[in-house]
Amino acid sequence: MTEDGRCLEVSAVTSGPRHHFFGYYDKSPWDATGRYLLALESAFMDRAPGPEDRAIVGVVDTAQGNRFRAIADTRAWNWQQGAMLQWLPSQPDRLIVYNDRRGDQFVSVVRDIDTGESRVLPRPIYCVSPDGSHALSLNFARLHCIRPGYGYAGLPDPWADELRPEDDGIYLMDLATGEYHLIILLAQMAGLASHPSAADAAHKFNHLLFSPDGRRFIFLHRWRAADGSRHHRMCTADPRGQGLWCAPLDDMVSHFDWFGPDKILAWARRPDNGDRYYVFTDRSDHAEVLGEGVLTRDGHCSFSPDRKWLLTDTYPDQERMRTLILYRMADGCRMDIARLFSPPALENHIRCDLHPRWSRDGRQVCIDSAHEGSRQMYVLNVRPVVMRA
Repeated sequence: MTEDGRCLEVSAVTSGPRHHFFGYYDKSPWDATGRYLLALESAFMDRAPGPEDRAIVGVVDTAQGNRFRAIADTRAWNWQQGAMLQWLPSQPDRLIVYNDRRGDQFVSVVRDIDTGESRVLPRPIYCVSPDGSHALSLNFARLHCIRPGYGYAGLPDPWADELRPEDDGIYLMDLATGEYHLIILLAQMAGLASHPSAADAAHKFNHLLFSPDGRRFIFLHRWRAADGSRHHRMCTADPRGQGLWCAPLDDMVSHFDWFGPDKILAWARRPDNGDRYYVFTDRSDHAEVLGEGVLTRDGHCSFSPDRKWLLTDTYPDQERMRTLILYRMADGCRMDIARLFSPPALENHIRCDLHPRWSRDGRQVCIDSAHEGSRQMYVLNVRPVVMRA
């Protein structure tokens, strides 16, 4: 509830019969003007996308009654993170970038939503630098095999038989020229893992995100041991792959966001306090608990543009309800602004998480949800709450 005990109105901005969603929580669907929201459209919602399933790339025009306008389509997408569809930071009022499959490779496409002009880049993107000059990339075919729901169907992993490939990992790509090179190797990180389970496990990278100033990026190094146990490391480096640092945690980390150029909030496990939200200081052993006794569950966390508010959510509880949460950084006040049902048919890698994300002015929140029976996008006006901070 908000401070006056009310949940906020949850307003649909897309509608059926087709399904619509945006994807992950670490980027904003709004363009620079606040008029358009990016969205993907699908004819189904209750199974994983196959190799030939296409999603429509489009924009929701809030000035035209939330009309959905198709722009392109893609064969490189999943329910969790979509097609990494986003506005290009160098021109966020008209240029978008998203992943696709062309021939025998995954690529990314930069497209002008007004003219339709496009250019194809040789690697798919995972995240884009704040100035829009570079992107980080990884092997989405490997991710699809090892972590279904986060990679793309349709292409084999060239290193499928290798537990720790010597020539695969995280790539840096110039978005102007398309030139790219490996900056961190899977074999390199596997060799640095001290846990004994790392020796005979298949390794992968996931969840890459640039810092707000673009000087560092964060990534997760994960592997599953022969006994089925999962192991996690959260690391940072500079865009050359140098200055590597791994966070001081106890073999588990989940969702995260940058709080500043050298501060990282993450749901993680540490020997002293167990599973909590921690604020880590990059390249140090320092970590502090955030929201002790208030923020008690893992969620998709992100900070408002002014860093005064934390937005997060929960996974379904015993009643299959998910809670959307605002947390005021100044005084630790938690406000539950919505509770939404999660259909039991949507589980595991086809689930519909809320994945809350901020508008660029910090006054609205967009979510994906299936609480009304179809997968759609919704917007909440949080201005009455956040303006009180």
